[in-house]
Amino acid sequence: MTPKYKRVLLKLSGESLAGAEKHGIDFDTVLRFCEPIKKLNEMGVEIAIVVGGGNFWRGRSSGKMDRTRADHMGMLATAINALGVCDALEQLGLEVRVQTAISMQQVAEPYIRNRAIRHLEKGRILVFGCGTGNPFFSTDTAASLRAAEIDADIILKATMVDGVYDSDPKTNPNAKKYDRISFQEVLNHDLKVMDSTAAAICKDNHLPIMVFSLDNPENIVLAVCGENVGTLVEQD
Repeated sequence: MTPKYKRVLLKLSGESLAGAEKHGIDFDTVLRFCEPIKKLNEMGVEIAIVVGGGNFWRGRSSGKMDRTRADHMGMLATAINALGVCDALEQLGLEVRVQTAISMQQVAEPYIRNRAIRHLEKGRILVFGCGTGNPFFSTDTAASLRAAEIDADIILKATMVDGVYDSDPKTNPNAKKYDRISFQEVLNHDLKVMDSTAAAICKDNHLPIMVFSLDNPENIVLAVCGENVGTLVEQD
């Protein structure tokens, strides 16, 4: 297989890292996700990863807590996940750097765009933690922002669903799956691909998104090689 994209940003949800346990990190599951990342690295693909934190903390569900503080706690949860993904990748023999949007220099580098791009050019894998470093922004928005900043060719959004549907396939057995859809349609119909801020960043920067299921981790490789493993969201 030949990669279609040279530089990609992979978005992993926190929930996916929890495996069957639904909470915390299931390290065997993380290793399974990292094996296709190793394959891509060996193909010469430059890979950055943004991780969510929902396996430890969901700020939106803490209605009685100050939103800013709850979001800061969520950012720290993503830092835990970033270090876990880093460890799994290193166990597979890869060079990895973790960069965080909140300074924690004892455990990770601060996010610096030029340094991040240099790491990618040297074949290192980058794992971004702490979202954008600001409350009120999701890790999907962080993925869109970082992808635009590092000039990624595409965002790979690995989810627990095999693409984008016109309604929730869990509650509607007749839900229609899209093979391709435009950003404008996503925004107009409020489809749950990413939040509207993240989708707008991608639309404005002509940054396509491939949404696919992680049930088969090999889908990560197939998506980078241009296979239709989910739904491609792109400009009209």
